[in-house]
Amino acid sequence: MAPQSPNPAIGRPLRVGVLGLGQMGTVCAHILSSSDRAVGTGESPVPRVFMWGHDPEESAALRQTRESTKLQGYTLPDSVHVLLDDEGLAKLDLVIAAVPTQAIRQTLKRVGGILGSTAPIVSVSKGIENETLLTPTGVIRDVLGPDHAAGVVSGPTIAAELARCLPATMVAASDDKDLATLLQQLFATTWLRIYTHHDAMGVELAGATKNVIAIAAGILDGLHAGFNAKSALLARGLAEITRLGVAMGAESDTFFGVAGVGDLATTCFSPEGRNRSCGEALGKGQTLDRYLKQSPHVVEGVATCKSVVDLARRHNIEMPITEAVHAVLFDGLDPLAGISALMSRAPKGENVG
Repeated sequence: MAPQSPNPAIGRPLRVGVLGLGQMGTVCAHILSSSDRAVGTGESPVPRVFMWGHDPEESAALRQTRESTKLQGYTLPDSVHVLLDDEGLAKLDLVIAAVPTQAIRQTLKRVGGILGSTAPIVSVSKGIENETLLTPTGVIRDVLGPDHAAGVVSGPTIAAELARCLPATMVAASDDKDLATLLQQLFATTWLRIYTHHDAMGVELAGATKNVIAIAAGILDGLHAGFNAKSALLARGLAEITRLGVAMGAESDTFFGVAGVGDLATTCFSPEGRNRSCGEALGKGQTLDRYLKQSPHVVEGVATCKSVVDLARRHNIEMPITEAVHAVLFDGLDPLAGISALMSRAPKGENVG
């Protein structure tokens, strides 16, 4: 049985830790510490929020200046405590994992013993671990134990927009209904609407795989292929990631909701989407190595593409767009040749999901 979820009725503010000082970690701290709470989300006090980063120097700079180097123009509220050591993570009621997917395992191995066995870990990362092919909650339970309470919060989440409190929606999913409800209460504000969901696997797979399709969308932008091509890409990309999700035990409806097509559309069209931007650079002729070296952000879709191709082969799922992106990223395929290959595939009837 999973550890009991924190109870907002305990009468004191919950202690919530955010692992990661990047864009998503910063906006999670911003949301959780906001006093602008949504009506009907419980009577619990605004939580006490603690941010932790793996680099003490970066943490010290953020603590002193309150200005994030990852989210330009944003000032961290004074109510958010920036920790300077690992020991500050003790006695938390809830933990938000906002580090890149490929770093979750290493991070939890470092601080898992301090976090203890009772605080649920909630992922806001969007990826699939290489080699193990586990989603973030899968990694959490692989490191901390199969019964550890875990969940995910995901959706269309351009960080700069969340930091400006622009209207948005997200999904809180867990096999622990009480944990999903608690996350809904903690994250809901007057400008951020949170839905609960039971299909955590589907929500995580949707968030991870859409990054690969977003790279393809960016390639189309770089090639000036037009909106007709991009819209077709989204539709067919949604079909192939839904096929994979269903084969892995997720529900097809999940991919047509906020965490699925909603997140896919935002990531593929927003000029601030880092995966789309990476693809655009590739479409314009820049090499992947050069782009990643100069980018201040982790482009989750690059590593995730390897994992998705491996999963597709394991489950015998046809994913031509993902295969084409993989060939561009890792096999030296010219982006224009990749588009031509997709367009020249044998004609067939449309099949969605």
